[in-house]
Amino acid sequence: MAGHSKWANIQHRKGRQDAKRGKIFTKLIKEITVAARQGGGDQNFNPRLRLAVDKAKEENMPADNIDRAVKRGTGELDGVSYEEARYEGYGIAGAAVMVDCLTDNKTRTVADVRHAFSKYGGNMGTDGCVAFQFKHCGYLIFAPGTDEDAIMDAALEAGAEDVVTNDDGSIEVITPPYEFTLVRETLEKAGFKAELGDVTMKPQNEIVLTGDDAARMQKLIDMIEALDDVQDVYTSAVIEE
Repeated sequence: MAGHSKWANIQHRKGRQDAKRGKIFTKLIKEITVAARQGGGDQNFNPRLRLAVDKAKEENMPADNIDRAVKRGTGELDGVSYEEARYEGYGIAGAAVMVDCLTDNKTRTVADVRHAFSKYGGNMGTDGCVAFQFKHCGYLIFAPGTDEDAIMDAALEAGAEDVVTNDDGSIEVITPPYEFTLVRETLEKAGFKAELGDVTMKPQNEIVLTGDDAARMQKLIDMIEALDDVQDVYTSAVIEE
């Protein structure tokens, strides 16, 4: 399969993620707490919790912090009760935007998200208006020059769903969402280390934005991501530098 050229955009996104690491512990603690509350504190029977804990360990979160977050989720420790909320809408040029939040006050959160959409030319829509355009999955991206045949064999054997070669030579490995860590670790043992990877809501179709449209879309995403209650922002927009 072929996709459009995206390596520069991938590097740009990686840099932006690195710059936001100050908020990562707060987001991960919320996710661990909610995952434990919904599915219990045993990672062997709660794939969402296992994924959240794996991410926390990757970010070098102290084990005590992880343990306390799990116990707050299971009710062994007191703590704030967070609710999940997903808001959907449209950005510049009709690009789909999906915003996942964990909040203790939905009234505040929906107002903040709606304000961010409207300030930079977007529109918040109704539930389900863009969700069908995304697929819940894991992804791993490998640099141009990676041996396509070798990584395809290794990835599919590890349990990946698909391997996509982009026009610029970068390779994407798509995984089931809760098999992401296993597939990545298996590939690393086989000698393939991804440049970037995560569990995401992957857009089925993308809209490439350039110039002023790209700048406006980036401001919209940045404002939404800066909100305290926002965990993740997904969009079908590809913002070209």
